[in-house]
Parts: sequence; C-alpha cells; structure tokens
Amino acid sequence: GMQSHLQALLSLYKLFCPEQVAITLPGKMKTYFKNSDGPWKAAITAVRQRNQGASPLSQAVFLGTSQPQSRKRKWNAQLLVPATSTNTNTLEEGREKNHFYYGTNKESFPVEQLRTFPQLLQNIHCLEFPSQMGSVLTNPLMLHYMNCVKDESIYLRLYYWMGQMLQEECTWCVVDNPYEEEFKSFLETIYKAECFLQEGFSACEEFLYKTLPLWDGFCCRSEVLKLVSWIPLSNSSDIKTYLCDPLAQLFFTSSIYFKCSVLESLKELLKNWLNNNMSQVDSEFSS
Repeated sequence: GMQSHLQALLSLYKLFCPEQVAITLPGKMKTYFKNSDGPWKAAITAVRQRNQGASPLSQAVFLGTSQPQSRKRKWNAQLLVPATSTNTNTLEEGREKNHFYYGTNKESFPVEQLRTFPQLLQNIHCLEFPSQMGSVLTNPLMLHYMNCVKDESIYLRLYYWMGQMLQEECTWCVVDNPYEEEFKSFLETIYKAECFLQEGFSACEEFLYKTLPLWDGFCCRSEVLKLVSWIPLSNSSDIKTYLCDPLAQLFFTSSIYFKCSVLESLKELLKNWLNNNMSQVDSEFSS
C-alpha cells in the first residue's frame, strides 16, 4: 500500500510535473519537504520594503539551511564582547586545595590583574584563560598568551562562542535586525584580533562561507571584506564555490567602488597566504 513518505514524494512530482503522476493523492499530508523558496522570498520582501521605506517585517527570518530563533534582547541589552574575568570557582577550588599549575610554585594568576607585558612573562606558567573566552578578543596580553599556549581546547571554546554570536547577530541573515552598528563593531573587533594573531578564526571562515551567498554587498561591506582577507588557504574547489562564486555575482552587478574594494580584499588575502606560507617554510628550514 501507499506509504506516507512515498505519497509526499509523489505529491512533489505532481506539483512540478502533473502530467507524470496520474494517481489521485490525498489533499492533506504531512510535510516532508521544506519549501526552499521561503527564505529567498522573505529576503526579497525585506529588500523591497527597505528600499520603499515601508514597515519592516514583523517576524525575523534566518536565511540559511537551518532556522534558529534569533536571540531576544532586553530593551537595554547590547552586543558586547564580555569583560575579562577569572573562572572564580576554579580559582577558589585551587586555593582551597593549594593547587599549583605547570609544576611551578605559583598559584593561578587572576587575569583581571594582568596589566603589563612583564606581568605576562612572569606569570605565564600560572595563567588560566577567562571564564568567557570572548573577552580575549579585546585583550592583547591574552592574545599573546593564546599564541604561546596553542591549546586546541582554547580555540574550540572561542570557536563555539564566536560561531553562535555571528549566527544570531548577522544583520543580512536576520531580517529586521536593528543592531547593525553593533554588529559592524563586533566584526571589526574580530578583524583586529585576526590581524594581531596573523591568522583567521575557523568560526569566522565558516560564517563567511555560509552567508556570502546571501550577502547583498552593501550591509557591513568594509568589515566583511576585511574578514575575507583572513580566510585561510584551503581546498581550491571550496574557495571557488564558497568565496569566489558569491563575490563574482556581486562583482559583475555592482559599482566601480565595490569592484575595487573586492580586488583590494583579494589582494590582501593573497598577501596573507604568501606570508603564512613563507613563515611555515622558514620554520621547517630552521628545524
């Protein structure tokens, strides 16, 4: 007999090629295939309303393969990078147990008290990363420490936090998002941290690859193109599919200023790739 998922598939065929399906199908069936045009229709409607000055959409729609609910802010909430703070529970437990780190004679040094580079050098073996990893983005001393430690768990913590923030706050993926200036500032903060570390964040790379096909080339243009310049060198097919193709579509339909901005960003991307490759060659040669 007819099974529900087969009926759903046949109904999909009948929708596009009715002459190919001669059998009668029930009118009401469970939806097995999502309407892929929905997000694009919402995006087109949002652009029209923005250009015509009409009232914005009442419901936020995330334009992606998944549709997470946008985080609801309180009336006075802002998109801010958290302040540096020690994991208090861990610190107190360490003090109670007289716990020492890395075989040294020093207890864990609170990151709130870290003010100067000499302090970092003196306490580098007894530092622990803050409870909120996002705070390292605005702390040059912690970025130095992050470069020295090269602990995978640290990058994973930052990866999950940054990926979630980028997804929830992206102003061209969440329709009717009034926090564009805050999101610009957040992207600029990420870019400065990448320049400091001389490498791009994997969460930022995934965010760009996912959202560039949906980008209009206007929203947060300067910040987005700066982040593009720090995408790490990877498989050429991925770069073509997720980076070059979306930028090419915008390139051929945009102004001269946008074309120049894209070329400048790609030039910086190539320069960063070459610098990174040369540093790797130098380290291999010295070893």
